[in-house]
Amino acid sequence: MVEFTAEEFSTLMATNFESVFNLSQLADPLLKASGAASIVFTSSVSGFVSLKNMSVQGSTEGAINQLTRNLACEWAKDNIRCNAVAPWYIKTFDDCEIFA
Repeated sequence: MVEFTAEEFSTLMATNFESVFNLSQLADPLLKASGAASIVFTSSVSGFVSLKNMSVQGSTEGAINQLTRNLACEWAKDNIRCNAVAPWYIKTFDDCEIFA
């Protein structure tokens, strides 16, 4: 965490959290107009547990998780469901020995 510059922190926060926040603001009128809607954010397990060298990343994912909880309560009156999925590590083709 101490190796992050303020600029790197701002970039990560803008990419991971501010984008979700801004999308929520833009989507709100459309979701309300639909009468019954759902929005699903992609978070990460790093927002729930400590992972090595991922303090800042985990903070942004934790912010998404909390925003999701708050919006679920706030938007329930408008019949809008709000959820987040928080996957663990995703094995890609680069990680598979078969394709190496």
